[in-house]
Amino acid sequence: MGETVQEEVLDMIDREADGSDSLEGFMLLHSIAGGTGSGLGSYLLERLNDRFPKKLIQTYSVFPDTVQSGDVVVQPYNSLLSMKRLTQQADSVIVLDNGALSRIAADTLHVQEPSFQQTNQLVSTVMSASTTTLRYPGYMHNDLVGIVASLIPTPRCHFLQTSYTPFTGENVEAAKTVRRTTVLEVMRRLLQPKNRMVSSNPGKNSCYISILNIIMGEADPTDVSYPLPPPLTRIRERRLATFIPWGPASIQVALTRTSPYTTTAHTPRVSGLMLANHTGIATLFKRIVFQYDRLRKRNAFLEQYKREDAFRDGLGEFDDAREVVMDLVREYEDAEKETYLSGPSGPVESEEKDGRTDGIR
Repeated sequence: MGETVQEEVLDMIDREADGSDSLEGFMLLHSIAGGTGSGLGSYLLERLNDRFPKKLIQTYSVFPDTVQSGDVVVQPYNSLLSMKRLTQQADSVIVLDNGALSRIAADTLHVQEPSFQQTNQLVSTVMSASTTTLRYPGYMHNDLVGIVASLIPTPRCHFLQTSYTPFTGENVEAAKTVRRTTVLEVMRRLLQPKNRMVSSNPGKNSCYISILNIIMGEADPTDVSYPLPPPLTRIRERRLATFIPWGPASIQVALTRTSPYTTTAHTPRVSGLMLANHTGIATLFKRIVFQYDRLRKRNAFLEQYKREDAFRDGLGEFDDAREVVMDLVREYEDAEKETYLSGPSGPVESEEKDGRTDGIR
């Protein structure tokens, strides 16, 4: 499919790029489970890298629900192939997964069976908040390069997870959900697992590599001023966040105003988005590999892939993709150790040792 629409799509991209005064990079929104999101999305990712090698590429990638069975039976194959491209071709990947989105819709918005429109609203809220500092720039984090550089100290560990609070809506108000809107309360809630938009299962050694909190609304600058901002001091004293042993333990904060175009009766006084680089996200990748291994062991649903050019000479592409993903898992597990900057370590630990994987080696 990519070859058939390549020229048309790239012509549109070229026209937009030519009309830009200062092109920083590209943002790609796609799902990795279905055929179009994974196949066409990966194809465009490669073409963009070839055509604009010096520009940043950030993706908002919606991962499938790896805990419950999905709607697409071949989603483990598609997800693994997409993960290879996201690892090798993207500069920054913001991970969202359907399982976490459904959980937030049920627990926070009180919608037990959310529609596509409602889950898409959650995704658009995160996208809007994450680009607020670009649209309403301040003195820091006002360009894409600055945001990516502050969150990704090593190029391979570029998968970011998000948290957002408070979500508002008619159902929330009807349920009389109370939200304190002080900066401290918002930043504390951002660290809570229930507000995390990734269904990861962090272990005892999991830790944050970096955190950027974007605080929107009527925040007092003294709440996040340096050198000793009270919210950050209390978070550190209560040990609400554990950081890598080989780098600085700091939470970066950016203050920005709320968009005047989205102000409603339900708009909170202060809201926040957390962009975090956390080693626990590797458990999500392990579950994808585990589901792939179960299907591949039975050689199930492979016929349609064998008809494609990439698999004409065999299924080596799957093996390559699996190795790339497992190397990524090892990278995140190495990042939990003090010796990370000294060099790579051995193979990934099995389920019996760390309790976080599904038997992946």
